Amino acid sequence: MITAIAERPLSSSLAPAVDIEGLTKIYPARGGQPAKRALDEVTLSIPRGAFFGLLGPNGAGKSTLINILAGLVVKTSGTARVWGYDIVSAERDARSSIGVVPQELNLDPFFTPRELLEVQAGLYGVPKAERRTDEILAALGLTDKAHAYARTLSGGMRRRLLVAKAMVHNPPVLVLDEPTAGVDIELRRQLWAYVKELNRRGTTVLLTTHYLEEAEALCDRIAIIDHGKLVAHDHTRALLRRLDSKVLTVTTDRDLAAAPPELAEFAPELKDRRLLTFRYKPSRTSVGTILAGLQAAGLGVADLSTEEADLEDIFLQLTRRPSNETPAR
Repeated sequence: MITAIAERPLSSSLAPAVDIEGLTKIYPARGGQPAKRALDEVTLSIPRGAFFGLLGPNGAGKSTLINILAGLVVKTSGTARVWGYDIVSAERDARSSIGVVPQELNLDPFFTPRELLEVQAGLYGVPKAERRTDEILAALGLTDKAHAYARTLSGGMRRRLLVAKAMVHNPPVLVLDEPTAGVDIELRRQLWAYVKELNRRGTTVLLTTHYLEEAEALCDRIAIIDHGKLVAHDHTRALLRRLDSKVLTVTTDRDLAAAPPELAEFAPELKDRRLLTFRYKPSRTSVGTILAGLQAAGLGVADLSTEEADLEDIFLQLTRRPSNETPAR
């Protein structure tokens, strides 16, 4: 059961939830290592109310971008605004507009969940009369652990507590950095049910994850970053259509020694005596055309299945590195 959380009034501004232009971060040379350009002229706009996926290989620049938005890393150049507030000139307002759930389980082990949320609310200047500690604990299924030391909580409960900490000041933008890494399936479902409810009521969600099937299922928009550069940014469905690739597998009604010559234009692959695989571009070839070719070859269809390109295919296509290249740190 998801407990409703009071909604934060939206700003009257029509600015995007997150607006980034030409954002660059260069880490200076240190210890014999050359300077590293972690972000390279990244320009990105995240609309209000979006469930937005930020994807990329390890070392691509995702964490640097998030940490700049959160005020933990100083940008080299460019601009960034959260909920219309510049992260430099309106730093306090920008920070109050974003809640970040970090990848690391960085909790004080000697505080209880209730104490941690109260301290966090105090750091954000939330008046005691306006704090929703018990409400948030209930929403994340932590009520029965409210007075237990954080060190006694399971890894999954600690992950929930990090989400709770990020929500104490009711930010309109919630950033989830690998929130389900190492989390069991049941907790993953509970977490996504809660986050989807927040998003349904207007919270903008920015998600980084290595579980590409999660991003494909949850996110309405996706950006892919690699080597500090933005290499893709589109609606999820539009991004998937870019690959323009499908696989049709047909089980024929009789054994074959080779693919019939009538099907040569489709370049099918004979996987088994009765299994033909067709790889084709939907923009150029229809399933009906292939089936007509099978009929012309005198073959009947006992069974068939299709497989579409998924986000993993797009991700690998855009971020594949040469075999002799190692990922950036």
